[in-house]
Amino acid sequence: MSHTLTLLACLLAFGMVASSASADEAKPVVLEPGDKAPEFAGKTDEGKPWKSADHVGEKVIVVYFYPKDMTPGCTKQACTYRDMQKDFEGKEVEVIGVSGDTVESHQKFKKEHDLNFTLLADPKGEIAKAFGVKLLAGGDTIVTARWTFIIDEDGKIAYKNDEVDAAKDPVTVLKVIEELEAKKS
Repeated sequence: MSHTLTLLACLLAFGMVASSASADEAKPVVLEPGDKAPEFAGKTDEGKPWKSADHVGEKVIVVYFYPKDMTPGCTKQACTYRDMQKDFEGKEVEVIGVSGDTVESHQKFKKEHDLNFTLLADPKGEIAKAFGVKLLAGGDTIVTARWTFIIDEDGKIAYKNDEVDAAKDPVTVLKVIEELEAKKS
């Protein structure tokens, strides 16, 4: 009988350890300025692999998450980044747009609006989850909330905005980048 109780105690203890480990895994990521940016990878709008490890440290990386290709707010945000690329030139900045859309959808979006920066496909929401970006209900595809991060040359989060105004985001990001440059001088 004591053997049965010991076995039962062991099983219960194991169950508690296992459930606490899975509870830790379920905790959402919360990144704040100063935190190390997560490493992430995806496929570009050209279907090529893109890894943050190949870019972080080379320049400042703007990672903006948006809900869906071809929707009004997302189109406005992307076209404003497109139109402001000349303002980012010479600042060692790379802009990356990320959504749950497919490579094919990104190709159409980029072509339709003549976008001049990289879009990453995140159809499983893995990049969004790595940054703690909220996933919204979207039917068959992953739809992310609209959040923007700036990763500095040291690989740290220099800026986070989880209440992005799509039309003003690129202007705000440019100001933050200029402030970061001024601090380095």
